Amino acid sequence: MKLSFVTGVFIGSSVSAFQLQPNVHSIRAKLSKSSRMGPLFASMYVDVNENAPRDVQTFDQWASSNGVERASGVQLDTQDGLDYAAFTTEPIQANSLVVKIPNYMVLSAARIREELDVREAVDSLGKLGASAQVDDFCLFLKILAEYEQGNDSSFYPWLNSLPRLYFNAVSMTNFCYECLPPLVFSLARTEKVRFDNFKTGLKKVKFLSPQITNNEAVVKWAFNVVATRAFETPTGDKQILPMGDMFNHGTETEIDFQYDQEGNAYAISTKDIAGGSPLRMSYGDPTNPSKLFATYGFLDESSPATFCKIMNIQPTPELRDIGLDFSRMLFFKETGEISQEVWDVVLYDFLKNDKQAQQGFYQAHMGGDYETKQAYHQHYLYDTSMILKKHVDTFLETLDTLSQKTAGKDLSEHPRVPVILQHNEFVRQTFMTVKNGLDPIVAQASGQYA
Repeated sequence: MKLSFVTGVFIGSSVSAFQLQPNVHSIRAKLSKSSRMGPLFASMYVDVNENAPRDVQTFDQWASSNGVERASGVQLDTQDGLDYAAFTTEPIQANSLVVKIPNYMVLSAARIREELDVREAVDSLGKLGASAQVDDFCLFLKILAEYEQGNDSSFYPWLNSLPRLYFNAVSMTNFCYECLPPLVFSLARTEKVRFDNFKTGLKKVKFLSPQITNNEAVVKWAFNVVATRAFETPTGDKQILPMGDMFNHGTETEIDFQYDQEGNAYAISTKDIAGGSPLRMSYGDPTNPSKLFATYGFLDESSPATFCKIMNIQPTPELRDIGLDFSRMLFFKETGEISQEVWDVVLYDFLKNDKQAQQGFYQAHMGGDYETKQAYHQHYLYDTSMILKKHVDTFLETLDTLSQKTAGKDLSEHPRVPVILQHNEFVRQTFMTVKNGLDPIVAQASGQYA
């Protein structure tokens, strides 16, 4: 689960007030061992079958015995046996320690580069134009290397606690892709390309056996572990934190992470937390549920808004100045409000055939001349509102068509379809709310235009 770190190091008295004393063992201390002599038996490995159970209880014990500290009342729980998450049974004050993960338990891309021979594989990624993916790729190789050790791996209890069933883009079938709206489809294809790059780089790795590198299920599982649990630290390192990866996402968050100078990681409460509350953090922009869905495979129904899905406008520096950005061009779920950036971008693009008016609008925007800018909007309200109405109506028709495709499909063959339908319906309801507010604007503007 992706973590968003605050910059700086943790300094505070809450750590000294922490009740549990760490019982720090070497990270190489094993809870269970098995001989690696003779043939490689499947029973040695984590079972990556999608129906395999997660052993979170053993992981929880392993984490505590290896130096993970937590505030009183912090526990892991599940409602469906699939998704486990951290919560607290007791109140926690703001700016207090929630969980500490010792630095030797951290999986770090920087350390992996020193530990494993990844040079040839990394070079192959560079030739693919995927240099930005190298740190994630190193973590991916580390997961595979630890997986190959079976239950001789020091990280076996953690690996055996991880999800097997994922709903993100890389886990989808080709039919699933046919049911995705344009933005999610684009984001999903980006994830799929990243996975293909990793498989290409994997061909250059010599320290893993063919039994591992040729096992599509294991390779995909390792990719999904990294895709859903890696984060970038303030220093630019990519890492995974066992136990630190058990905080779910929320638009409203309770914790964030900091480091000390030794590289120990601290989950710190960002506000007073009542007993019985979930412990959540941000995985990314809460106004882009489509991005969260493509990467992590869940629908963030707490999202207050969604990107307006206008994707047919070619970006320019001026349009970016105006507000062309996924995180700013929003439709709001509860109110149907259309963000100002949507109106601004649509008007600027509409004026492309009238360069004088376009430049006048741009200068008013950049100069903060609100009255002149609003005069442009009022003058062209019929045109821009009609453009938006056509976009909303067309997108709603597209969603209906995509949903109809799933009728009669075998969900055992396509288990991600229900989540896709849930995502599409979430977006549909937002667009319907926008439509209910937009149609009267169009009607009024039509009267003025007449």
